[in-house]
Amino acid sequence: MEQIDNKKENNKENSVNSVFWLGALHALPLCLAVVPWGILAGSMAVDAGLTFAQSVGMSAIIFAGAAQLVTLGLITSGAGILTIIISVFFITAQHLLYGLTLRPHVAHLKWYQRISIGFLLTDELFAVSMQQKTKLTPAYMIGVGLCFYIVWVGVSIIGIFMASQVSNLASYHLDFSIVATLLAIVIPLIKTFSTLIGVIVSFSLSILFSWLNIEGGVVIGGLAGMFIAVCVARVRGE
Repeated sequence: MEQIDNKKENNKENSVNSVFWLGALHALPLCLAVVPWGILAGSMAVDAGLTFAQSVGMSAIIFAGAAQLVTLGLITSGAGILTIIISVFFITAQHLLYGLTLRPHVAHLKWYQRISIGFLLTDELFAVSMQQKTKLTPAYMIGVGLCFYIVWVGVSIIGIFMASQVSNLASYHLDFSIVATLLAIVIPLIKTFSTLIGVIVSFSLSILFSWLNIEGGVVIGGLAGMFIAVCVARVRGE
């Protein structure tokens, strides 16, 4: 009987390990796409006057690409702490929706497991997890998130070193990887007409408001797109 129990325990452990590595494997395409983005974040941290430890700590602790880039831009422009906090709050507000969506899959876990997944929760983790929604497990989410975390911190460190070795790194337009990564995340999630309309409205308004130099135009465009998407979904009964 003891041998049977040990065998079951080993099989369970092997299954968890397999799911973990499967999650890491599924994260790799987005990890590769985000490499230029991480290098840009690392180099911008140095340009903003942060020390090596502060630059690494920003990627390792904050672990939010868009929030990091916006924060660094605001620091460089001399913005106050309140402006930075408000800007980052709105930029990362979608994580509240991510958490609520994933809640049924993590509510039964122990507190430290929920905190671990919450820390690793990014746009990329959410997008990959939604592709496995019917068989989503904690091991899979941690595999995705941890793989992405290691790559992000690693390439940020590369960017920190490159900032002192490569002159005018910003001229290489590494920020294009931000657009490419977000497109790779958003497009697979467009499965309904309402979502498509929301994306189109958000994209169009964001470009328009940016062209008009409206402060916070991207955030306003995103919120407007979500509102329109909800309205269309209710009208169509989706």
